[in-house]
Amino acid sequence: MQEGILSQSIDGQKEISSHSIHIQDMELLRVAKEARNRAYAPYSGFMVGAALLAEGGRIYCGCNIENAAYTPTNCAERTAFFQAVYQGERRFIKIAIAGAKQGEEAETPCDPGGVCRQVMMEFCDPEKFEIILADQQQGCRSYLLKELFPYGFGPQNLEA
Repeated sequence: MQEGILSQSIDGQKEISSHSIHIQDMELLRVAKEARNRAYAPYSGFMVGAALLAEGGRIYCGCNIENAAYTPTNCAERTAFFQAVYQGERRFIKIAIAGAKQGEEAETPCDPGGVCRQVMMEFCDPEKFEIILADQQQGCRSYLLKELFPYGFGPQNLEA
């Protein structure tokens, strides 16, 4: 597998050069860790970053954005997905997620919550979509969406 070359465009999105469709998991995690730096987490102090790889090779970053009322808080994973969808993307390969208290390294995996898994189910094939989690001991852990959301409800459930 050829390693992709990342570049940042003016709109803050990151791209992989067109000669490579795939990116190594550790590189995607590095981008997710960078995205953590933009998190707005004044209440929990828990900062999460996500890097979502679209089928065309573009990476969309997201961070968690907290709110004093808690319910309006948005997770890093959903921020990345919503940004990608706004830009016209609908097909995704994998997402890397890194989370930890502010100023700390991501020592334990930060699994996506139920709402984030549901958003993933809307746009991703659960048999193929990979979720990569930062793990200080192993470097990273990788799961398929179907492993973390085995009975997810998706668009196929609404087909007649």
